[in-house]
Amino acid sequence: MDSQQQFRAGESRGQGQAMTEDWLQSAKDTTNAARDKVSDVTHHTSNSAQQHKDESAGFLHQKGEQMMNMAQGAVDSVKSTLGVGDNSNIKK
Repeated sequence: MDSQQQFRAGESRGQGQAMTEDWLQSAKDTTNAARDKVSDVTHHTSNSAQQHKDESAGFLHQKGEQMMNMAQGAVDSVKSTLGVGDNSNIKK
């Protein structure tokens, strides 16, 4: 092989290596972008789940309080109807 052929062979090998490095960098960039998107979605989903959990807990607490007040009202009504106890001594 003469020097011209060796030069072209080296040049082709160098171009191949450069293309390979470009392809690898592109693959790394794509992987990093996908990882970032998954991280963002995971973070958003976690925040959303926590918000819904908090809202549900607040709703259940409110409904529990309403049920307790209704039950106490029923007890007071029965006691009043039966003339049992003094309404000022009822614990709430």
